[in-house]
Amino acid sequence: MGEEATAEELFDALGAEYEEAFGARPLVDAAIRELVAELAPESKVLDLGSGTGRPLASELAAAGHHVTGLDVSAEMVRIAREQVPAAEFLHVDVREWESEAASWDAVCAFFSFVQLTRAETEGLLGKVAAWLKPGGQLVLITVPGDIEDLPIEFLGHAIRVTSFAPEDLENRVRAAGLEVTGTRSEVFEPGKPGAQVEEHLLITARKP
Repeated sequence: MGEEATAEELFDALGAEYEEAFGARPLVDAAIRELVAELAPESKVLDLGSGTGRPLASELAAAGHHVTGLDVSAEMVRIAREQVPAAEFLHVDVREWESEAASWDAVCAFFSFVQLTRAETEGLLGKVAAWLKPGGQLVLITVPGDIEDLPIEFLGHAIRVTSFAPEDLENRVRAAGLEVTGTRSEVFEPGKPGAQVEEHLLITARKP
């Protein structure tokens, strides 16, 4: 498969190609609609792994919310700033970023954990729980699986991925101090040759 790419290298290389392959994901669209319906006006939303800014940051900003997106890829941040000027995007590694406690109405993490270790994911979930205001929401979407440091090919790039079985991930969300409010999954087929069919898992949670 060639030399393995870090998350930064992968998404710098993919750029807009990622949106072409993965832009239309029904579970993502449903999660965004549900979040928009529940948020109070002008809520503060943090988007971990914001990518091109579409559709999450774009739709939340259009609904009048204050969105801050974090991404390890400078190219993704550049694209997002062009596509969604109403939101703020920062070129940072989410593992190293810090925020004030109880400062966010919602935190979204769409497919942003799969290149983290399990320990890093657990640590980040703990941070998210601290960052959320009481009653604040976590909306998490991932590709579930009992896999750790698995080498795969993703859109022509060699990477390593880690995930959790659905029940294990739910347990880690609860262990971070959040109440799981819903879960559901679907099978998704990307619209690009060479991209693999994958299961998508949605977990919603709330800070007590």
